[in-house]
Amino acid sequence: MPDSPDLPPRRPGERILGPLGLAAPALSPEDASPHAFPDGGRWRTEIPSVEGPEALDTVLREAERLDVPVHRISQGSGVWMLTDAEIEEMAKAAAESSVELCLFTGPRGTWDIGAATRTDSRGGGLRARGHDAVAGCVEDAVRATSLGVRCLLVADEGVLWTLHRARAAGLLPAETTLKVSALIGPVNPAAYAVHERLGADSVNVPSDLTLDQLTEIRRVSGAPMDMYVEAPDDLGGYVRMYEVAELIRRGAPLYVKFGLSKAPSVYPSGAHLRETVLATARERVRRGRLVLDLLARHGADGAMSPLGSRLPGPLRRFPADA
Repeated sequence: MPDSPDLPPRRPGERILGPLGLAAPALSPEDASPHAFPDGGRWRTEIPSVEGPEALDTVLREAERLDVPVHRISQGSGVWMLTDAEIEEMAKAAAESSVELCLFTGPRGTWDIGAATRTDSRGGGLRARGHDAVAGCVEDAVRATSLGVRCLLVADEGVLWTLHRARAAGLLPAETTLKVSALIGPVNPAAYAVHERLGADSVNVPSDLTLDQLTEIRRVSGAPMDMYVEAPDDLGGYVRMYEVAELIRRGAPLYVKFGLSKAPSVYPSGAHLRETVLATARERVRRGRLVLDLLARHGADGAMSPLGSRLPGPLRRFPADA
């Protein structure tokens, strides 16, 4: 049964560990993030790797069946892997459910001809190689926003800055939000602050950051943070479900991402991966239900943003005309 709402959130195992003399050290109020979303909420939810209209419909149906609130749905294969009709269908379905739809811009380096991405160092990773790759990302952004998409996922700092400047100049819709991929996510406070200033509206940090490192970031930036509480294997496969309440306390405003370990990669997606895409989409929602149940049991499920919330609030930027 959930704890009484009048009681402070409890920590995992503390009812048994305390009497045994094994209580955890007291939490420091100084570690808590002072930031929140503009609606007052401290956390939102995200279902990643939703690779097309059928997968989106699967997620929405499963979320309704399991009573999992969803603020954002993101896709990883890229705008260029969807037809106009598919994008319009996804944008319409997401809007009708008051869910933010985020599509990835491309092309990106790991699919490029550059040999460095095939070496042990991975070269520049997902970043856009050369002018043509940046132009392709911009083309994806223009196309997606013209079809009703209002959140774009980026994996290159130059693309981020370019799209932010385009947004500031009125070349993209002003309400467009820009989300930084986990595959280039910053790992220190200085880098996080730079991403905010380059135009990021939410930043997916790697899931292996420690709690203290989240606190360090929150001392310099209030930009929304995204974090897998269960990470895909290619991002480490970390499962941090028992830390969710503390991740929110330290990292707010935080998008809690329900990823899936021990699952095959589906990028770039297509009909040949249909069954895998749909099965993993359903399981990501189920993982979300497990996380929400855990938060409720610990009395830590309050302060969630209202459904339909999407904007990040005022953030600090470099001058866009520079």
